[in-house]
Amino acid sequence: MAGLLEGKKILVTGVLDRRSIAYSAARLATEQGAEIALTGFGRAMSLTARTAKRLGDPPVLELDVNKPEDIEAVAKDLKERWGELDGILHAVAFAPEDALGGNFLTAEWPSVATAVQTSAYSLKALAVGLSDLMKPGSSVVGLDFDARIAWPAYDWMGVAKAALESTSRYLARDLGPKGIRVNLVSAGPLRTLAAKGISGFEEIEGEWGRQAPLDWSTTDPEPVGRAVVSLLSDWWPATTGELIHVDGGYHAMGAPIR
Repeated sequence: MAGLLEGKKILVTGVLDRRSIAYSAARLATEQGAEIALTGFGRAMSLTARTAKRLGDPPVLELDVNKPEDIEAVAKDLKERWGELDGILHAVAFAPEDALGGNFLTAEWPSVATAVQTSAYSLKALAVGLSDLMKPGSSVVGLDFDARIAWPAYDWMGVAKAALESTSRYLARDLGPKGIRVNLVSAGPLRTLAAKGISGFEEIEGEWGRQAPLDWSTTDPEPVGRAVVSLLSDWWPATTGELIHVDGGYHAMGAPIR
């Protein structure tokens, strides 16, 4: 099905390299007719800019989601560049090393606060900061990792993802009257650059091979990218506050039999 996002203007955060889920979503969105802009900041900005050349060299805007002035600058740029915005992909998450990898009991509040602000509150900050550009029918999509259970090594990032899930529901409630949809895609484990920084990721990854009823490749983000593009399109006009699992069906299975 071609042209799913024909004529739409989409802001994509979180593109680092070709392994990124956001990269797959951005590539597919472009193939489906969207005009995209990417964001990056700090040392990762140059990495995003290099990767952008593989996507037709869209603009790369500086955005640290924890800085209100950056969100204001992006809103101003997009208003001047496009006049309106049809969709946002929120693919931003971060937790300091001392809040991951088995450090749940020892992590101090500053590290926990960083994880929650960057990974959850930023969804609200970005969506609200750009909402004046978004007309009825627009869509905000965030990337999630199912927070219903306590994963090995995920620790405070798991708590932050639970906060993200709750944040998306409240945003759906409050942006719904403007006709803006807010949904999350919960992906199975993928070997992204971010995942490499999580000590114990291999233990999570190994669960999928044992329990997911459908095949799951940890090196192929395209199934997740397709779900993102679908939710950014007009094909889900009455769906908001939803969490869509793209994980080979792992989430639907009971506890594994050891």
